[in-house]
Amino acid sequence: MTAVFDLPSTREEAWRWADLGGLAAAAALAPIARPEADFLDLPGARLVFVDGVLDAERSMLRRVTLQALEAGDHPLGRRAAGQGWSLRLDAEAAADPVQIIHIATSGESHLPSEIVLGDDAVAEVVETFVGAGWANRFTRVSLGTGARLMRSVRLLQPAGFVSLREEATIGAAASLVTIFLGAGGQGSRIDATLTLAGDGAFVDYGGALLTRDEQRQECAVAVHHAEPNGTSRQVWRAVAADRSQASLAARAEVARHAQKTDGEQSLRGLLLDRTATVNLKPELEIFADDVKCAHGATVGELDARALFYLESRGIPPARAEALLTHAFVADAIGRIGHETVRDAFEADADAWLEAAL
Repeated sequence: MTAVFDLPSTREEAWRWADLGGLAAAAALAPIARPEADFLDLPGARLVFVDGVLDAERSMLRRVTLQALEAGDHPLGRRAAGQGWSLRLDAEAAADPVQIIHIATSGESHLPSEIVLGDDAVAEVVETFVGAGWANRFTRVSLGTGARLMRSVRLLQPAGFVSLREEATIGAAASLVTIFLGAGGQGSRIDATLTLAGDGAFVDYGGALLTRDEQRQECAVAVHHAEPNGTSRQVWRAVAADRSQASLAARAEVARHAQKTDGEQSLRGLLLDRTATVNLKPELEIFADDVKCAHGATVGELDARALFYLESRGIPPARAEALLTHAFVADAIGRIGHETVRDAFEADADAWLEAAL
């Protein structure tokens, strides 16, 4: 249990749903054989980290470098200070997609990373987590004026825990799109602070968490609108089966001078069993007076009328449930721009649904 002694208590509001016991249990898992994981059919850099250490034989760094990185003061992030990976692009540069596979085989591993894009630079990063153990990662993002970054993150560990601490600063007219899919058996915590630091900055940050058995997954995301004309979208979907728990906390803060802000939060939970739990907590804190901000939060079961309609057309009940649940999840992960990446995420979600339904 030493792994969690210096983490906040669940009595603190920001950590009220955190699965600290599951995190400690993941760190104490017995070693497993190294699992295999395939890259998607994309050009660009390919990195494999095994328990936080680069596998040089399977990796092609290209524009990515390895260097010592600091990780800030966050309780999870500060554990990841040290040797990590860095992607830096100059102004108007563009890179092929960077694929990173994180393999956990035992215990705990910590790894920092940074993505720094100059003005009008463009990049895409795809990360995948497999194996068993506690994988703790810290990512710092800095986007210059007009820069664009697309990130896609798959949590596919069959056991263990993945904790992600992310900090991003988005410059004027820059765009950050990050989509997560939690479709493994691991516990998880996605913890992020995103600052729209330039006029007209854009953030789309969300995804889908799929839980079953006794599993627990959560996100805790805060978006700070610090300058005018910013736009943020937080679209999260949670599907919970058996006695599992999914928790979504999304916060938007609008500074007094951040006029013309457009902020939206959409948190929706789907219960496949009434013994499961979905916790939702949307928050808005607005100090400006010329804004358009909205939030919505709903938890429910599959629509009985929609199920009846599909079944009346000859679709078997299990297939009807799968179709409706797929549509519910696709609402979150369908925003991935790259077709190959989007197809992989949808296949992972369908595999989860086939096993859960």
